[in-house]
Amino acid sequence: MENNYISGGGRGLCSKGWHANHYTQLNVCDYMADVPGNAESTDLVEVQFKNTRKGYYHNTNGLELHKGDIVAVEGTPGHDIGIVTMTGSLVALQVKKANLRSEDDIKRIYRIAKEGDMEKYEQAKAREHQTMIESRQIAKDLGLEMKIGDVEYQGDGNKAIFYYIADGRVDFRQLIKVLAEVFHVRIEMKQIGARQEAGRIGGFGPCGRELCCSTWMNSFTSVGTAAAHFQNLSLNPQKLAGQCAKLKCCINYEVDQYMEAGRKLPSRDTILHTQEGDWYFFKADILSGMVSYSSDKHMAANITTITAERAQDIIEHNRQGENPVALAKDVPQEKPRHIDLATQEDLGRFDAQLAAKKKKKKKKKNNGKGKNNDASQHDAPAAGTAGE
Repeated sequence: MENNYISGGGRGLCSKGWHANHYTQLNVCDYMADVPGNAESTDLVEVQFKNTRKGYYHNTNGLELHKGDIVAVEGTPGHDIGIVTMTGSLVALQVKKANLRSEDDIKRIYRIAKEGDMEKYEQAKAREHQTMIESRQIAKDLGLEMKIGDVEYQGDGNKAIFYYIADGRVDFRQLIKVLAEVFHVRIEMKQIGARQEAGRIGGFGPCGRELCCSTWMNSFTSVGTAAAHFQNLSLNPQKLAGQCAKLKCCINYEVDQYMEAGRKLPSRDTILHTQEGDWYFFKADILSGMVSYSSDKHMAANITTITAERAQDIIEHNRQGENPVALAKDVPQEKPRHIDLATQEDLGRFDAQLAAKKKKKKKKKNNGKGKNNDASQHDAPAAGTAGE
């Protein structure tokens, strides 16, 4: 059974371990799916719902469940409809990672969803968009500084979760009363951040790929300007900010490598003393380990690039009271680079060829005119013999 929200199927290295469905953001490869007896090792089952919501349940009825099965699970109150995303011993590790406070947080699975369950599910989901529009207007009328970004109905339609964004604390007690009176369901408010909102909406980043927050990221860490500083990135808010108006999450991806490579570089305040003169730090290529020095402290003059090892060697000689003859002992040979055939030719070559053809054609035309003028002057009779 398939619909717009829940779909089944398997693919990948292990058809049992990988599942292709609408919720790719929280997909986990069950690498133990093919282990004999894995499904019987525990009765815990991982069930996934709309957006980034997951739950863990006990299979107390001993149902034969597989990845992709649609099940009815215990709700508060009533029941909810979700899709099985993992079974077996790996679920126990996921439960430990989720850090559930007590065993009471783990409810039970009622049954595999029936046709009647799916009809209620579809009816509840059909109400979500209109409920979101109306709730936004209600919040606006109450003067609340908040934005309701999404609404999720429980599978039986008896409860609705309202996801909202707010910069500060919001007193939504009156809002809950009004929403309960209008929609006649149990109300639950859940605050999300700007990054979660961007992940829910989706989009493409400047790298040309789909946003990380809408594909695979399920937890967000703070991103500071210090991470951009370590990577020598320009502190331009327009370039560093993502679609959520926060610093891009990808700034954190390589900061550890930059910090580790930066420890091998000499300090920016260190002056290198040689017999040629003093050299001052100008810039550094952190990943390649190359450092450029200037002979002038306040401007770029006689820029010389050396390796970090050479700079450390000069610093060690200076500590011993010795000054090397020159800054660059050995000029590093440039490593051969791979040639990209697509970049060998410049697109402007077509304009240059066209201009050359026009110039050649114009020159040929002018030469032709010059020959015609010479011929006409040679063939014309002399003015003095015209009357003879």
